[in-house]
Amino acid sequence: MSDALVELIAELEEEAAIARVHARLANGEPAAAIIEDCQGGLAVVGDRYREGTYFIAGLIMAGEIFREVMEILEPLVGPAGAPDHVPSGPTAGRVLVCTVQGDIHDLGKNLLVMLLRSMNFEVHDLGVDVPSEEVVRVAMALAPDVVGLSGMLLTSFPAMRATIAALREAYAGRSDSPGIIVGGGQMTEGTAAWVGADDWSDNAGTAVPDIERLVTTTRTGHGRRASGTPRA
Repeated sequence: MSDALVELIAELEEEAAIARVHARLANGEPAAAIIEDCQGGLAVVGDRYREGTYFIAGLIMAGEIFREVMEILEPLVGPAGAPDHVPSGPTAGRVLVCTVQGDIHDLGKNLLVMLLRSMNFEVHDLGVDVPSEEVVRVAMALAPDVVGLSGMLLTSFPAMRATIAALREAYAGRSDSPGIIVGGGQMTEGTAAWVGADDWSDNAGTAVPDIERLVTTTRTGHGRRASGTPRA
């Protein structure tokens, strides 16, 4: 049964989940169906994290299982990091995320991506060490509700500031500018104000409701903070 894979990932049964993937491929099942069930398992993990049943370690393990599955499926669907997540039907919001130029840390970003996908967000992940011009180019093409910029290093903050400035310039005079949130373990309210973000978080879990609020304000055009004004 296809839901066996959902349960195995939800229970963080790494070896059994990988074995199940191999068995389903041997039976001729399409990669898309396997990926869909993996995402179902990740959704359960995300729910358990929010409920306090699982902690960060559980999120990391689930992400590792999904990474292994995508490596297995790579010959069928392309490189593991390439597919964007576009849910069927209405989505909770469209989010573009990356780790900014000069920083290759992605643990927090990857946890956030998994949580957002588990909550039916359309997520486009540009990866790490992404220059500002690439963020602007993709944002203008995708029209996201929110752009999330991540960085662990103190030296990543100037890159965040430059990227946000480039985004503000590109969207100047337009009514469809995305909300911008910044994050990282060393992020503070003062730093968020300095880089010019609309919101900030130092934790993947707490970033989700912040992003939900930004999606709402972006889509309604009401209640958005002025550029560089952090949350209260």
